[in-house]
Amino acid sequence: MQRSAAGDRGTAIPSLYPSRTSLAADLCYTHRVIEDPKWSLVTVPHLTELCLQHIVHNFEKNPILDRLLPEHLRKVLDRLSTSLPLAVTANLISDEDYWKRCCTERWQVCAIANHGGSWKRMFFERHLENVLKRFIPNITDPNQVLELIPLCKDYVQKLEVDQFLPPVKVDQKEKRDDIFNRGSDLGFSEVSVHHYDLGVLITALPHLKELHLTYGVKDCGMNFERNLFNITYQDCCNLAVAVKMCHSLKVFKLTRSKVDDDKTRLLVRNLLDHPSLVELNLSHNLIRDKGARAVGKLLNHSRLEILDLCNNHISHRGAEALAQALAENSTLTSLNLHHNYVEDGGGEAIGRALLTNTTLKSIHLGSNNLAESTAALFSWVLAQNITLTSINFSCNHLGRIGGKQLLGGLVDNKALTEFDLRLTEVGQETEYLIHQIVWANREAARLGSLQHPPTQTL
Repeated sequence: MQRSAAGDRGTAIPSLYPSRTSLAADLCYTHRVIEDPKWSLVTVPHLTELCLQHIVHNFEKNPILDRLLPEHLRKVLDRLSTSLPLAVTANLISDEDYWKRCCTERWQVCAIANHGGSWKRMFFERHLENVLKRFIPNITDPNQVLELIPLCKDYVQKLEVDQFLPPVKVDQKEKRDDIFNRGSDLGFSEVSVHHYDLGVLITALPHLKELHLTYGVKDCGMNFERNLFNITYQDCCNLAVAVKMCHSLKVFKLTRSKVDDDKTRLLVRNLLDHPSLVELNLSHNLIRDKGARAVGKLLNHSRLEILDLCNNHISHRGAEALAQALAENSTLTSLNLHHNYVEDGGGEAIGRALLTNTTLKSIHLGSNNLAESTAALFSWVLAQNITLTSINFSCNHLGRIGGKQLLGGLVDNKALTEFDLRLTEVGQETEYLIHQIVWANREAARLGSLQHPPTQTL
């Protein structure tokens, strides 16, 4: 039995411990598996997850959204690239979170309040603005703009374009590889500077309500030339016709573009009886008396509520024409003639108009070389007019006597809540007393608004 056991122990009974050779082999295998770059302990994704990944990766060729469950739709939208072609995403994706990513990844500052609180609207408005700012006539393909129209026409309500590039002539000795690196890199020449014609675009935007334009070149550096900051007569013709056809337009601003009398009259002819225009801003231009007379005619053939002619060259004759229209007008609530040359002749004419006008609430006559006689007439306005709430006479020469006359007119006035008399030489005491009355009116108006809040109509 012992011999048999010994014999069996040598041949049949397996060892309880691995041999040194097998242990070394196992260690080598384990070490190889850990170092294998193809080895992964991640669980294989669910089939649903794999399908969603496939949809995201192939979205440009096969956009699928309408057949997804809500929870799956959210995952796809959160993963979609913001660089997808607009032809794919524009009319398919309405999700605001997606367009928010598109905006924040492209622009550092995103003032969504300026775009009706909509990220999608903001993206298309700013994208279209950027295309227009970079457009170079005779070089840029017009299809870059035309192809955007069917994609953005339902979302664009406001355009603010503060640059229009003219045709350029590139110096062959210093020719740049990229013509779109404009500004100081472009060689502007004294050639025709007609700009991009907005006519086709504006008339194709059915919801356009605001149009803010400045014909100039930003960051032109040492290549500054006067003709780079000028709207040509042909530009003005094209723009006037387009604005006339844009019946949804409510706000039109054409500033810092050297708009003179001829261009103003051209614009006015096309704005007469415009069905919806309520605000016109032609500030910082070259408008003189003839242009002012044309605008006066517009006042009585439109629904304008806000008119800004700040920083032009309007003298007392132009102001008299505006005053004549103002006396008969029943829609205008704000008039800005700051920094013109109306002097006392124009100031007195406007004052007489305000003795009968019952709609104007705000008037700015700062920096117009006004003196005591204008102040004397406005003392009557303050005593009789119950509509004006804001007057700006800053940077004039009203003098101490003029200040006392204004103070006398304010004694029984309960409507005026803003009165700017800085640098008018009326004297500190008079200015203090006037401000006390205005402050009391403002407090009374505030308390009245708290006691009788405006009703909201559904």
